[in-house]
Amino acid sequence: METYEIQARAELTRWQKQMMRRPGLVNKLAKRVQTKINTWIPEKVHVAITTTIKQMIRAVLFGATYTTPKPITDQTLVQRELIIRERIKNYRNTAAIEGGITGAGGLLLGLADFPILLGIKLKLLFDIASMYGFDVKNYKERVYLLHIFELAFSSHEHRRQVYFKITDWEERSKELPDDINQFDWRSLQQEYRDYLDIAKIAQLVPVIGAPVGIVVNYRLVKKLGNTAMNAYRMRFLK
Repeated sequence: METYEIQARAELTRWQKQMMRRPGLVNKLAKRVQTKINTWIPEKVHVAITTTIKQMIRAVLFGATYTTPKPITDQTLVQRELIIRERIKNYRNTAAIEGGITGAGGLLLGLADFPILLGIKLKLLFDIASMYGFDVKNYKERVYLLHIFELAFSSHEHRRQVYFKITDWEERSKELPDDINQFDWRSLQQEYRDYLDIAKIAQLVPVIGAPVGIVVNYRLVKKLGNTAMNAYRMRFLK
């Protein structure tokens, strides 16, 4: 086994342990705080965020928004991941610049950050899937892609539940309904919104909006990229 693959397997094992870890007291308290903060945020802001997430997730489910990259089938793991890491870096930097611009632009531009950032994240996932050799024209691969999204941006308990859904995806995907409308995207968008509320609402505040937008977007895309790499490693390294 190549040295790089040994290292990748070790990273994957550590990541899997994190996914399976039960929520501790701090996680439970954080969830309660988030729920309380949600009651302070104006309803129109909640509605705007939820509607945006819902519409973009539906667009991905039906394959109507993004061009699909051709799967890569003739490269080693190290070759694939060199390209993937560079792609994550590019998307991460783009998201940081976008967050700084919208964060400096007040409430209206701050709200515009949600659909723009969501689009950047989903396009990154499409690219990573194809680089590991998976064809997202298959709707079951798009469902897997959305589960990765859930893993990256959910509460601790929900993340653990999603992880167990994808541990044996080749078999579990056979049980998926033919009707893609049955996917539980409502839970996905709720978890995503709750995960982001504290950081992204701060981005709407004058003066601090720009630096908050840069840092938060940078970290969110970096986390998504790491989550996607390990989620696809689980299948690629079998």
